[in-house]
Amino acid sequence: MPDSPLRMPDSSLLVRARVARVTALAVVASCAATVSSSAQQPLAEQAEIRRTPFGVPHILAENLRAAAFALGYVQMEDYGGRVVRGLIRARGEMARTFGPDSIGTDFHFRQSLARARETYHWLDSDTREVYEGFATGVNHFVSLHPDAFDHYVPRFTGHDVAARGIVRNRANRITRFLDALEARTDSMATPQDRGGRAAGSRFTRTAPAGDRARRAGVAAFGHAAAANPTPAPSDTRDLWRAMAALEEAEEGRAHPDVGSNAWALAPDRTTTGNAILLRNPHLSWDAGYYEAHVTVPGVLNFYGDFRIGGPFGIIGGFNERLGWATTNNNPDLEEIYALEPDPHRTNHYLFDGGSIPLEREEITVEFKNGEGFGTQTRDLWRTPLGAVIHQEGGRIFVIRAAREGEYRVGQQFLRMMRAGDLAEWKEAMAAQARTSSNLTYADADGNIFYVWNAATPVIPHPPTGDTLATDVGRSDEVWTRIVPFAELPQFLNPPGGYLHNENDPFHFTNLGGVMDPADFPPNFPEPRLGLRSQHGLALVSGDDRLSLEEVVRRKHSMGMLLADRLKDDLIEALRAARSDADVQEAADILASWDNTVARESRGGVLFAAWAQSYLTDVDTDSLFAVPWSVDEPTATPRGLGSPVAALEIFERTLTELEELGISPAAAWGDVHRVRRGDVDVPVGGCGGSLGCFRVLSFEEDEDGKRRAVRGDGWVLAVEFSEPAPRAYSVLAYGQSDREDSPHFDDQAAMFADNRMKPVAFTEDDIAAGLVRSYRPGEEAR
Repeated sequence: MPDSPLRMPDSSLLVRARVARVTALAVVASCAATVSSSAQQPLAEQAEIRRTPFGVPHILAENLRAAAFALGYVQMEDYGGRVVRGLIRARGEMARTFGPDSIGTDFHFRQSLARARETYHWLDSDTREVYEGFATGVNHFVSLHPDAFDHYVPRFTGHDVAARGIVRNRANRITRFLDALEARTDSMATPQDRGGRAAGSRFTRTAPAGDRARRAGVAAFGHAAAANPTPAPSDTRDLWRAMAALEEAEEGRAHPDVGSNAWALAPDRTTTGNAILLRNPHLSWDAGYYEAHVTVPGVLNFYGDFRIGGPFGIIGGFNERLGWATTNNNPDLEEIYALEPDPHRTNHYLFDGGSIPLEREEITVEFKNGEGFGTQTRDLWRTPLGAVIHQEGGRIFVIRAAREGEYRVGQQFLRMMRAGDLAEWKEAMAAQARTSSNLTYADADGNIFYVWNAATPVIPHPPTGDTLATDVGRSDEVWTRIVPFAELPQFLNPPGGYLHNENDPFHFTNLGGVMDPADFPPNFPEPRLGLRSQHGLALVSGDDRLSLEEVVRRKHSMGMLLADRLKDDLIEALRAARSDADVQEAADILASWDNTVARESRGGVLFAAWAQSYLTDVDTDSLFAVPWSVDEPTATPRGLGSPVAALEIFERTLTELEELGISPAAAWGDVHRVRRGDVDVPVGGCGGSLGCFRVLSFEEDEDGKRRAVRGDGWVLAVEFSEPAPRAYSVLAYGQSDREDSPHFDDQAAMFADNRMKPVAFTEDDIAAGLVRSYRPGEEAR
């Protein structure tokens, strides 16, 4: 292992360019205390790290603090620089470390750190033990590798680790509203009636409840404001946009292929009579999944993915008795409200018949400025309803977000990881600290369960979507509670013995019990079932019995459902057009294609190139002859809706492929590759919008080949057999981001071959596959 983990290559060009500047000098300026190796040694003696093939760490510890200590240590071994950067960000010290270009997010993270410090003592002792152990493990690694930090040793605390889990406002939701606001040059209508409140405008929707004359006698806002204007709070649009950019960089949320697949099969649908769970996320390949196994005898025995930089994150996996898989669901967790400023008092607003002061928080952030440091100060404003995000057109816009500042996410996950049965797991979930995600569950008792998890407000007004605010002035016009966990959409042991989710709403989770949208509030999503979901249903909704190995095989289905729906019509249109010989030859290629994106399949490259342009260039309402219908959820959309446009796009596609030097008859794997380290191999898979279940998306390399960069990454399939679960997994991009590590690329070829490795879960399995064993800081044995 090299002595400079912070100088290893990083996927971010910005960080790569500056990685030499990530010195502890920048960190130590704000946290000068250091932790000596000797002070940490007792924890190191209480934990053992066992690495099995492909570098998976199996941690055996005497207690939770020691287990988390070892988890922090192994993450530093495999992803050192990234772990430290994440903790620096959590402290709000990116600009102090990297310079002023990184300052935008620091103001928000300073608030998260303050919230973590404020609430830390409210967490249960076990959760605090985990946070403190993880921080100490990171510190221990740094203290043993001072050269990587220019001989300075930073010290992180449990507060810093906890700050990473504080629930923040979703910046992408805020920026969508602000962008819409900015795009409407006519701004808000001139205030009228109702004591000066606009009766709803292009920016707001008036709340329906309440007495609209409640401020009788108050001068019309348009006149009073001119004489006594209320200063606008500091414009923080740039800060929200910086946070939105970070969210996008970390999750790639805007990409159409971001998401996950999940299945649960009941005992009557499996060959062994044991429940089976599949977890199949497909985020960017730098999303930071980290496969690990943590055991504290009698306390915890959990195998799963731990997002880099902390002990919890978005966790899916299993213990001896149960497991779960997460898939993104994007619920409506917040509302934007428009408040009326008090025309007579600076920085006040009118609410419930009174004048309420805005709450100002002045935050000063340091930034690296040459050899020294500069500072920047911003005023961030709040109300009891939520953060002020903007002021314009005689309105103060605030976001009221469910669970903003929630600090118990890690505590909830720890309880889920330690649960022994469905009742205990649901009790942990009922805390609703985790604000979103579908969760699909299976256990050794034979239960399968699904919940559309969301901290969704119970709103007393119509939903406004992403572009409008609701005009309010009384407490009864704003939401004050969230939908209880027991009332969320959920299924337990449904007919047919299966559950599935591929990021679409909950309604068709099981076709034997379709959920009626009328049974749910108006801010819940409408029914939708995309092609990827339909593909998943075709694979799992039958009445046949599946083995764990068959689940793995089906998960790697190479079919492209969009081709099943459009190819025949496209070929018919090409034949009828009597186009030139090249077009007819291309039609022949499509006619002989098997509608898959298997590596050896020929025709898929041509169809996918055409389809991606067709889906982009043609108006959504004109894409299909028969659009998707709730009455035919698994058979629509179908048929070519715009044959003329399809022909024009097809001819253009042939020209574009020729310019790229790609034959229309090229095998899929000749063009689409897994390239990582020394591995360069063909791979099958395509985007979910094309109806692939094996989701991959690609970027073009200089040689014209397309390199997988997003999609299937960490995949887990587990059967809850006796006396212990049996499982397979694969982490496509490897256990380490260190290019000199043997575990940087050792799973890439296996992934491309649609294979998965057996999971070592029992002590016998770990011993049989043991590659090296050591305590944190020791040489491997």
